[in-house]
Amino acid sequence: MKNTMENLITELKVKIIEILNLEDVTVEDIKNDDSLFGDGLGLDSIDALELIVLLDKEYGIKITDPKEGKTIFQSVEVMADYIQKNRTK
Repeated sequence: MKNTMENLITELKVKIIEILNLEDVTVEDIKNDDSLFGDGLGLDSIDALELIVLLDKEYGIKITDPKEGKTIFQSVEVMADYIQKNRTK
């Protein structure tokens, strides 16, 4: 179980770097509990939309409420936990 979660976290970091074109960021740069917005990675609302599309396309998770997105996108760890519980793909 733990290994699967670690794999998912790494996979998410790779996808986040790819879809958001974070050229100067490596998987190692993103800590599991780093904030994705604000002081952490410093993502913005456009990035949040990209993450919503990513969840839908890759994991079959539809997020319709922006408040829900704020909760899910706190960190990669929170995101991975949410995906594991709600994925349909």
